[in-house]
Amino acid sequence: MSYAVDSPSPSVTRAQRVAGIILSGLIVVFLVFDGVIKIIPLPVVTETMAGLGYSADPALARLLGVITLGCAILYAIPRTSVLGAILLTGLLGGAIATHLRVGSPIFSHLLFGVYVGVIAWGGLYLRNEAVRRMIPFIDRSF
Repeated sequence: MSYAVDSPSPSVTRAQRVAGIILSGLIVVFLVFDGVIKIIPLPVVTETMAGLGYSADPALARLLGVITLGCAILYAIPRTSVLGAILLTGLLGGAIATHLRVGSPIFSHLLFGVYVGVIAWGGLYLRNEAVRRMIPFIDRSF
């Protein structure tokens, strides 16, 4: 896949790549932790789901855990990282909508999905030249 750019953009520097890998690694660790506690499922998971208006059924928690782990795996693999980030964005959007619906605190709960999404896409932006070309923050055409 190739994207046309008017002027060549500089390739990713080593420092940017390392920063991107660290940010992406933090996201993957968080998603794996989140997915595993849902697959088990720990009582805190089913209690929280019930408090958010969902069924406390362990099968639903396991399904959410599998989806979360799937997003983490896709995001962690360089060839599928953009797809993983897109799917992760959808998952986080659902979490944000859920917290909005139940009236959760804004900065600690509601915007947590935004924080995770910004870190995930920021890490991907720093380590992936194709994402830099798709989302050019600096216009080098003039």
